[in-house]
Amino acid sequence: MAQRSLLARALWFVAVGWWATPAVVNAAWFLCATVVGAPLGIKLINLVPTVLTLKEPRSLVDPEAATGQRSLAVRAVYFVFVGWWLGWLWANVAAFLAVTVVGLPLAIPMFDRLPYVTSLYRFDGHSE
Repeated sequence: MAQRSLLARALWFVAVGWWATPAVVNAAWFLCATVVGAPLGIKLINLVPTVLTLKEPRSLVDPEAATGQRSLAVRAVYFVFVGWWLGWLWANVAAFLAVTVVGLPLAIPMFDRLPYVTSLYRFDGHSE
């Protein structure tokens, strides 16, 4: 699947992305606080870059981009002890930056890295 045009993504951000992203971020963390809601919460975290700017995950554009993941056990332990609070903080700082003109260029890569910060999941091919 190809990326949407820059114009379409910019219009989405102005009309929806700037206000929907903080709502999705906080709903995801609320769901992650429950055992039953955690799987849906993680899916929402992974969709934050798409909610912000309609950016297609690189793993959908390039299936080779999501290879080389850490084991699920390592990622689960990281999430329980570090990821849940660091990811929430990271996402809310990025959401604040996203609504400022000068902060938006920093917010977008922060949201791109949110799945990694939260659960060590290499969502878009970053090699942290």
